[in-house]
Amino acid sequence: MTFRPELIDELLQEYRHPEALMGEGGIFKQLTKALSERCLSAELDTHLAEERVEPEPDRPKNRRHGQSKKTIKGEFGEAEIGIPRDRNGAFEPQLIAKGQTRFNGFDDKILSLYARGMTTRDIQAQLQALYGVEVSHTLISNVTEAVEQERKIWQNRSLDAIYPIIYFDALVVKVRHEGRVINKAIHLALGVNLAGQNERLGLWMTQNESSKFWLSVLTERQNRGVRDILIACVDGLTGFPEAYAFGGAKLYETVCPQTTVQLCLVHMVRNALSYVSDKDRKAVAAALKLI
Repeated sequence: MTFRPELIDELLQEYRHPEALMGEGGIFKQLTKALSERCLSAELDTHLAEERVEPEPDRPKNRRHGQSKKTIKGEFGEAEIGIPRDRNGAFEPQLIAKGQTRFNGFDDKILSLYARGMTTRDIQAQLQALYGVEVSHTLISNVTEAVEQERKIWQNRSLDAIYPIIYFDALVVKVRHEGRVINKAIHLALGVNLAGQNERLGLWMTQNESSKFWLSVLTERQNRGVRDILIACVDGLTGFPEAYAFGGAKLYETVCPQTTVQLCLVHMVRNALSYVSDKDRKAVAAALKLI
């Protein structure tokens, strides 16, 4: 949607300072309030019109019944919005649902700060400094705990019995731990199911790779329903082949007896080219791709 330049000029005529635009009482907050209330009013009009088409028997004709006030938090700070009501109490607003106290997207700000390792009090202070919003400790905890519950559900969900291919890889990232930043490896298992679709099977974080670690990953995968994979594709992860061939011998023989552990083709080509002179690498790489 585009706006006429004349309309924008008219809106900005009396606003010459950033604080007058984004600050307390600024045009952004006023527009948010005005547009929200206009949209909510239109929602109620639509609701009442639909009820007139199919009226319920033995029920009085529905109509507007004033409005209730609700304080909504957002990037602009806090704004008091008038929520229109109907006489029968059947109106369910969509823009600002019942029980909603902040605009969509505000939770993302909390989660973004939480993902960066900030404490609840740090997040409170940061939101206050950036948006001028006083967010309670309980609200932040509720948002982060909801994500934590979803994470646990996803982490323990059931998997398919057979995967033709599972890729195992790792990414080293810096994380905050006990007040200091350290390197940790995030290991990823990406499966290709029988329908040919990619499926993220799990994420694990550890400081050191070992056959014991990979055996725990394979055991977890078994407990979640996986009975066989055809190819386990890795890029030389430390301890992975040993988890299959030695530490995981029992698991290997009884659960995945025909699994082939294959080095990632990109890494195979790179390793092969380490024995080739620079002037011949391009030709050899092209030949290896064909192979």
